[in-house]
Amino acid sequence: MHEIRDHRGQARYTLTDGEQGHVWGVCAEADGLFGHPRRGTYELFGWVSEGAEARGAWMGSHLWLVPEDQALEPWLLEDTESHERSPGADGLVLTALDDYEGPPEGYRGFVRVHDEYRWLGSCQEFTRIVPSEQPAPPLVLRGLAPGEELRRALVKGTRRALDLEQVALELRDDRGEPLTQLLLWSTIRGWRPSAHGRDLIDLELDGEQFAPVPEYARSLWERWLAGPPGTLGTWSDLDTRERDAWLDLVRRRICRRERHDRPAGHAYELDGRHITDVPGLYLALGEAVNGPGGYFGGCLAALDDCLRGTFGYTAPATLLWRNSATAREHLSRKLTPDGRHFDLFTETLDALADGGMRVTLA
Repeated sequence: MHEIRDHRGQARYTLTDGEQGHVWGVCAEADGLFGHPRRGTYELFGWVSEGAEARGAWMGSHLWLVPEDQALEPWLLEDTESHERSPGADGLVLTALDDYEGPPEGYRGFVRVHDEYRWLGSCQEFTRIVPSEQPAPPLVLRGLAPGEELRRALVKGTRRALDLEQVALELRDDRGEPLTQLLLWSTIRGWRPSAHGRDLIDLELDGEQFAPVPEYARSLWERWLAGPPGTLGTWSDLDTRERDAWLDLVRRRICRRERHDRPAGHAYELDGRHITDVPGLYLALGEAVNGPGGYFGGCLAALDDCLRGTFGYTAPATLLWRNSATAREHLSRKLTPDGRHFDLFTETLDALADGGMRVTLA
């Protein structure tokens, strides 16, 4: 349920048509922005764990399922949680998000499972449990100052007029700086005069096509809505799932801001004490180049793009990577989606070198 009152600072929400930039309205309060995205449920029969460390609960893990049929690509279950074993000692139940890399329709065969770091186990039969349909809670924009086009649509009141099609909800932080933009397909479900002021309305949008921001990321978004971090390593005490959400906000924000490169020859310094996972690697790199809350890639391909310019860096330059042993320990034996080993630490060093960054490890 979305029984939530969201951020209450001076942040501004602007609803536009998403294409031509026409403004439907502006407000300072949005209910239903955070919630629990719809999750799939999966049952793994004949489950066999690989190693004692793979027998615990998986909270927030990214799991790759590798089918025995090599004609099929591996698929990803995100933000996975394991639950009580199904009837029989050899079963396992998972819930997860699978919007992008879900399993093939009707697949029931053998799969082997890893979490990008180690193999966790395998099952003889895999099946997806189709959940019962439940209505999605609405997204409510409170105290909205409607634009002229929205006023006309509300007066007209027909289904066609109230179908906004693709819209964009643009967020600015308490300082008025752009933070992010959420795209959604939506229809107006209702509206009423708002208690927030004269000529303002509370606009209720259909939530069926809107994926809410996960509830565990609420506190992180509220921190960013209050303004970007002022010190390095604000993210260091977060777990991997939260670091992923923090990195997503960093990425979203940089896409909404102007970027300026430093001149060639700059000397950067990276604090590697907290690089214990993949998002930690890119968060630390981003701050080394662009300061607190800075972005400099979220994967190897994005890092390569950043090294080519317009992201705060101009080649050649130098980077002093302090406490590099931490990243070497945690990132040297990663697994590709299909389960092959690769050394992310070395590949990162190679990418930096190819981009004109001379790295000194300390």
